[in-house]
Amino acid sequence: MQSGQMQRRKFITFIGGAAAWPLAARAQQTDTMRRMGVLLGWSEDVPEYRTWLVAFLQGLAELGWVDGRNLRIDIRWTNANVDRAQTFAKELVDLRPEVILAGTRLARSLLFLRSSPIR
Repeated sequence: MQSGQMQRRKFITFIGGAAAWPLAARAQQTDTMRRMGVLLGWSEDVPEYRTWLVAFLQGLAELGWVDGRNLRIDIRWTNANVDRAQTFAKELVDLRPEVILAGTRLARSLLFLRSSPIR
């Protein structure tokens, strides 16, 4: 694996952890179901991206956040399609989750345009 790819993965892991941190801080403080949106610009058919998502969900579970128990996670895969990305960005923002994880720069930009509180 090239050094640039490894650095990118470390960065993505860091960003994923940073996105989950506010949720982790509240994981043991409430019995209320929280909501998280995930907008991924990739195809769910690519094993590497499925593996990344599984690892992210496992990390959340280790922090006490389990999908269906105290967290509802709405995941959207855009398959690198801009029209799908725009549609899914609007859907996720309209669901009003506490946090939205953007998996690509395009996803982040579209979410930013759809919701001023996301910075």
